Amino acid sequence: MNDHMKKNFRGAGVALITPFKADLTIDFDGLGKIVDNQIENRIDYLVVLGTTAETSTLNQVEKQQLIDFVCNRVGGRIPIVVGVGGNNTQLVIDSLQSMDLSKADAILSVVPYFSKPTQEGLFQHYMAITKASPLPVILYNVPGRTSVSLSAETTLRLAHATDKIIATKEASGNFGEITKILRDKPAGFSVLSGDDSIIVPMMAIGAEGVISVAANVVPKAVADMTHLALEGNFTAAGLLHQRLQRLCDALFVEGNPGGAKAALHSIGIIENVLRLPLVPVSTTTYEVLAKEMQKLL
Repeated sequence: MNDHMKKNFRGAGVALITPFKADLTIDFDGLGKIVDNQIENRIDYLVVLGTTAETSTLNQVEKQQLIDFVCNRVGGRIPIVVGVGGNNTQLVIDSLQSMDLSKADAILSVVPYFSKPTQEGLFQHYMAITKASPLPVILYNVPGRTSVSLSAETTLRLAHATDKIIATKEASGNFGEITKILRDKPAGFSVLSGDDSIIVPMMAIGAEGVISVAANVVPKAVADMTHLALEGNFTAAGLLHQRLQRLCDALFVEGNPGGAKAALHSIGIIENVLRLPLVPVSTTTYEVLAKEMQKLL
């Protein structure tokens, strides 16, 4: 493998939002501010075109513009992961072959949604993607959104089948399954939390970090909490976890990334604009988020 294999996705990653202007075009100035803020606050790596980026509403040209913009802004200072997933395996393969991923370090690929494949179907889907991908692959299990869960058994089967699958972003919240993965995974395979409200508990049993939504809005707190947990300082990490819980609840109460965009709007970083079918959060939720942001910043 090339030098991309040497990158270790430990610590605090962030699933970047895609800010839009009032006319629904991409707000690259706002995105630049968010990216700079992540790096200044010791976030370890960035995820572009994750599900938080409203990727399903972006066209191919916009997707490539976002990859290029973030890669250029970061300039190699921290690794970059690109989300390339879907429920049509061939389309994912075509995207991997047509996109310029030369400045990225790994891809994150979500479990196919809506079509409810069997575990064998999921295994073959990921093996086909891994074969086509120029970069290492991070699995993404989020049954609350996809309606099927990548079982611990299938995750382990994939991890042992190829060293090109380097991690899984686990957002199932199923500690029994997550424990099995942690216990039986091959060396060098990482488990990452996909859920901001359980970063510290997951790291306490062996997860190596998070791909966070909350880090869009409070990067320092998320980075500090994750780094404290990596150092084994669970007392201090736990206190930060408690401080962030109200914000985390409010960020997701009306779906993602509406909450993150409202929080960033409340501190004057971006406009509060989403592309349909998503809409801005209610006034009530906005006020809770604005209040929590004032407390935390």
